Amino acid sequence: AMPKAVEDATTASFGSVDAFKTKFTESCIGNFGSGWTWLVVDPKDGNKLKITNTSNAGFPLSEGLRPVFTVDVWEHAYYKDFENRRPDYVANIWKITNWEYVGEQLKNATTA
Repeated sequence: AMPKAVEDATTASFGSVDAFKTKFTESCIGNFGSGWTWLVVDPKDGNKLKITNTSNAGFPLSEGLRPVFTVDVWEHAYYKDFENRRPDYVANIWKITNWEYVGEQLKNATTA
């Protein structure tokens, strides 16, 4: 289950947990080519949660953002199970997300 702190933060930043999941999923699917989609804390914007994409070896810390959750959208991450069906892969991410770990990362990112 999603910890209350994660639920509250995603609701504050995106309107609801479902809205966050929709926006994150869309960002994953729309991330062109090889890369990552991230949920990050932006300390320059009141620790607001944001969604960002990086390509290849890009990393949000280099932009001053603090990673909380990420999905690898390089095709090698999902081809064996989903072939080239990235939307199916991303839809299944929500079934295996370790929300307790995400909560720990959120706590670390907002108290650093």
